[in-house]
Amino acid sequence: MAAKRIKRPRGGLPDTAKLESVRARIDSVDEQIHRLISERARLAQQVGISKSRDGHTVDFYRPEREAQVLRRARERNRGPLRDEEVVRLFREIMSACLAQQEPLKVAYLGPEATFSQTAVLTHFGHSVRALPLGSIDEVFHEVESAAADFGVVPIENSTEGTVNHTLDRFIGSPLKICGEVELRIHHYLMGTMSALGRIVRICSHPQSLAQCRGWLQEHLPSVELVPASSNGEAARRARDERGTAAIAGETAAEVYGLKILAAQIEDRGDNTTRFLVLGRKLLAASGRDRTTLLVSVADTDSPGALYRLLEPLARHRVSMTRIESRPSHRRKWDYIFFIDIDGHAEEPHVARALAALKTRSSLFRVLGSYPRAVL
Repeated sequence: MAAKRIKRPRGGLPDTAKLESVRARIDSVDEQIHRLISERARLAQQVGISKSRDGHTVDFYRPEREAQVLRRARERNRGPLRDEEVVRLFREIMSACLAQQEPLKVAYLGPEATFSQTAVLTHFGHSVRALPLGSIDEVFHEVESAAADFGVVPIENSTEGTVNHTLDRFIGSPLKICGEVELRIHHYLMGTMSALGRIVRICSHPQSLAQCRGWLQEHLPSVELVPASSNGEAARRARDERGTAAIAGETAAEVYGLKILAAQIEDRGDNTTRFLVLGRKLLAASGRDRTTLLVSVADTDSPGALYRLLEPLARHRVSMTRIESRPSHRRKWDYIFFIDIDGHAEEPHVARALAALKTRSSLFRVLGSYPRAVL
């Protein structure tokens, strides 16, 4: 009996001739893209030469300009690629073009495969020299001494709040804030063992342990929890120590050769960490900026002192998005405030508010006016 002929359903694969035609068009588009990227790279070379013939990449790197380019890329996106994919592609193009002179050196809280490293690559692209360091103090020191062009440090988490050590380092540091990165954080339990029942202890950064507290209490209530200096260090211990598992990002499992035992164990689905980019210069306005202030009240013991300090912000219609208090380390029970506001310090209404606020402060510093996170 003759075999029945199978009809191709509507919307199926095109015939061979049509498929080859589409592939030829893709090749043509690829050539155009390549030609335009090369042209952009040559223009970037000209910008570098005109701005600093004998200087370094950091001398003509402009974070505010990059933020504007990425915003425009996102605004004109009509699909089918998602906004974050379009932004990532343009970020990598700019990163590669900038690195023609020499790659930027960016210090971060290491070791390899920490969320801080992911924040570096998200903000600067992959054409940088990422320098893993052992502590937040070391990141500040490397940028202060110009051994690194920029640094990336965590500042706050949406679940667990502020990283106080980062705030405290700003008190005595001349560094400026040059940018921010908001990174959605997914935690993975990993180790060399094959089952949860073989876990004796779990290592991770204290913030990560706290962000997974509910899951751990439900699934592994009797396992010892051991704080580590970073999630990368925790993954290294999980690789080297019998019975030790780690909580870290998915990349750490690949880097350290570990098995994923449980995925996305964070207690909140919107768990996000904000990182700050440290540099040595204040930036010009990008059009959508945030300003961070360090201030102290002149008359701390007076009723309403903090209200009087902040009143100029309300009067000049400047939105305060965050305020944190920390010990000043000058005398006991004396505090300073870290304040985030919308806008750039050079915008007229912001400048008027800050001028008035300064007259009411015993200590006043603009830590940075910088582009807000693009995504």
